[in-house]
Amino acid sequence: MGFFISDAYAQAAGGAAGAANPLVSFLPLIVLFGIFYFMLIRPQMKRAKEHRTMVAALAKGDEVVTSGGIAGRVEELGDAFVTVEIAPGVKVKLQKQAITQVLPKGTLKSS
Repeated sequence: MGFFISDAYAQAAGGAAGAANPLVSFLPLIVLFGIFYFMLIRPQMKRAKEHRTMVAALAKGDEVVTSGGIAGRVEELGDAFVTVEIAPGVKVKLQKQAITQVLPKGTLKSS
């Protein structure tokens, strides 16, 4: 019976020492969040900002590529939609967010 009492005191003493500094127990979690922020969250926010800037700068006559891979020339711009001519006389209306890339001028004529 004396063995159980000494074990109980030893466990209580070990638990009290670990709870004395809670920052040490959260340090790996804080470091992991820092790594995720700089390697995943921050670059994604940067790409989203660049995409918003590109979409806001669209103008009539720009040659663009959509998220579906369709290339065409911007014919009309609206608040949320853009009309893109993908072939002579063939126009499609897309959401502005579907535009993934603005091509250099003259790219579509050369291909």
